[in-house]
Amino acid sequence: MASVVVERHEGVLEIILNRPDILNAVNRETIAALAAAVAEAAEDRAARVVLLRGAGTHFCAGGDITMFAELIRLPPAERQIALYRIVATLHPLLIRMRYMPKPVVAIVQGAAAGFGLSLVLAADLALAADDAVFTSGYIHLGTSPDGGMTATLPHIVGIKRAAELMLLGDRFDAQRALALGLVNRVVPAGALDAEAAALAARLAAGPPHAYGRTKALLQATIGDAFDAQLRRETESFAACAATDDFAEGVRAFLEKRRPVFTGEG
Repeated sequence: MASVVVERHEGVLEIILNRPDILNAVNRETIAALAAAVAEAAEDRAARVVLLRGAGTHFCAGGDITMFAELIRLPPAERQIALYRIVATLHPLLIRMRYMPKPVVAIVQGAAAGFGLSLVLAADLALAADDAVFTSGYIHLGTSPDGGMTATLPHIVGIKRAAELMLLGDRFDAQRALALGLVNRVVPAGALDAEAAALAARLAAGPPHAYGRTKALLQATIGDAFDAQLRRETESFAACAATDDFAEGVRAFLEKRRPVFTGEG
């Protein structure tokens, strides 16, 4: 089964994360497939708008914990290199999302955690079902964020609120996401598909050149800071992954207990 599915209809290209049994968490293969799908969407002239969603009842729960579990068996230095390579392959697709001259809309239901939240933040617009649940989540694994979150989140909500969301890692619901400006609309879960289709049709019927130029102007408000922050995030995530705290965070998640972080390693 393909981990990412691409569907097209009437000027709309949908990218669907397709691992519903594990809440559409991403591993190496999924990241590569997602990067290919985003590149395809950017080059497809028939696609006037791109929808990003998850199969089943969740958007994306972040990184696949089984991938991390395999990596913590490696010596810290090897683990750092491996995680650096994984994160480094993930970030170019976010830059592609940012610069493609067509709207990208995240359609969020269920969990949007870790990299899933980063994807929501990287999209131009976001619709959320009223049952959606969000969290940065990285702190619970003993690592710093990736996916451009440290650039996009403070840009949207301010430094203090971004610090709260990332340092505490608490879950929050769709209404708070709306109040913070992380999503544009919240609709009943049963109406999400219809609302997404209506918005996609409206965008697909709009002026592509004006959309592309407007998007470029909006993205310029972040400027080169986004690209530079991705590089810093890659280095930071990899460095955190080499620590004992990261290994403890992964083990605690798998064992369904609270982690005990020591700051060692």
